[in-house]
Amino acid sequence: MASIRLEKVWKTYPNGHIAARGVDLTIADGEFMVLVGPSGCGKSTALRMIAGLETPSAGRVMIGDRDVTALPPQERDVAMVFQSYALYPHMTVRDNLAFGLRMRGAAPAAIAARVEGAARALGLESVLGRKPGQLSGGQRQRVALGRAIVREPLVFLFDEPLSNLDAKLRLETRAELARLHRRLAATMVYVTHDQEEALTLGSRVAVMREGQVEQVGPPLEVYRRPATVFVATFVGSPAMNLLPADVLAGQPPGGSPFGAAATLGVRPHDIAVVPAASGDLDALVDVVEPRGSELLVYLRLGRSGGGPEIRVITPPDLEIAPDDVVGLRFDRERLHVFERDTGQRLGS
Repeated sequence: MASIRLEKVWKTYPNGHIAARGVDLTIADGEFMVLVGPSGCGKSTALRMIAGLETPSAGRVMIGDRDVTALPPQERDVAMVFQSYALYPHMTVRDNLAFGLRMRGAAPAAIAARVEGAARALGLESVLGRKPGQLSGGQRQRVALGRAIVREPLVFLFDEPLSNLDAKLRLETRAELARLHRRLAATMVYVTHDQEEALTLGSRVAVMREGQVEQVGPPLEVYRRPATVFVATFVGSPAMNLLPADVLAGQPPGGSPFGAAATLGVRPHDIAVVPAASGDLDALVDVVEPRGSELLVYLRLGRSGGGPEIRVITPPDLEIAPDDVVGLRFDRERLHVFERDTGQRLGS
C-alpha cells in the first residue's frame, strides 16, 4: 500500500470557482481517512485529484514517494468506487469482477483466485452467476466494491458509495467496509457528507469547508475538541448549542483576555434538566420529541421563553411537557469556548 500527500493543492475551475484552497493533508499508509463536509466544500474535488480525474491548478499530489500530479488515472494504481454502481448489465457478477483484470492481461488462474477471494470477503459467492439486474442494491454495491478489491491497488477511493442505499443496507455495508479495511490493511480515502458515517468509519476525519481543511484528527478528538465553531456544529447530532458569552476571568491558553466576546458551546448530551431555579439557567420547554432510547427537548432560555433556543437530550422516562419551566445544569468539564469573531477554539 502507500501513503498520500496533498501539498498546498489548489483547484480553480474555468468559471472562476475555487474548489480547493491550499489543501495540505497527509494520509498514512494503511489509514482509513474520511473527508467530510457539506455539499460544495471540496471533498469530492480533493478525492478526484488523488484519483487523477482532476488536475490541480497548483500544488502536488504524492502517492508513496511518487509525484503523481500529472499522471493519468491508469498510472496511479488506485481503485475508485462511486455513488453509482457502474456495473456492466449484460455481464454476470463473476465477469464484472474479472473485467478489469482481463483488460490488464492478468493470467486466468490469477483472475479466478482474486475473484473467488473477493466474493468470499463480500458474501457474493452465491450470486456470481447472476447479472446486476437480478441483485439487490446492497449486492450491487458490494460487487462495485469487489471490482476494486480484485485489482489490489495501492489506494482505495470511495465517493459517497452508500448514499443510494436505504438505512438498513447503509449500516450493513458500512460494517462490511470497516471489516474489509481491517482485513486488507489498505489505504482508503472515503468521501461523505454524513457526519455519523465519518465518525464511525474513519481512523481519522478531515472536516472540510469552502475548499479548506478545518480540522483533522481521530473521530473522538474532532467530536470532543472541535477546533472551530463550524466543526462544532457540523459534527455531532443534534448539533452543539451555541450561546453568546463573554470571558469574565482568566485567559485561556492561546486565547483572548477576560472581557473578550466569545461563543459558548455545549452539546445537548452535556446538559441536565433539573428543577427550576436549581441549575445554571432556567428555560421554558417548547417541544418534546421522543426518540426511543431518549428524548430530544427544545427549550427557550428564561422563564418566559424569551431567550435563545437550546436543545437537550434527556432519558426517555423524564416527565416533562411543553410550557414547563425547568432548570438546566451544564457539565462544566465539557464546555467549549470559541472566539466570537474568528470562530476559533479558545484553549480548554
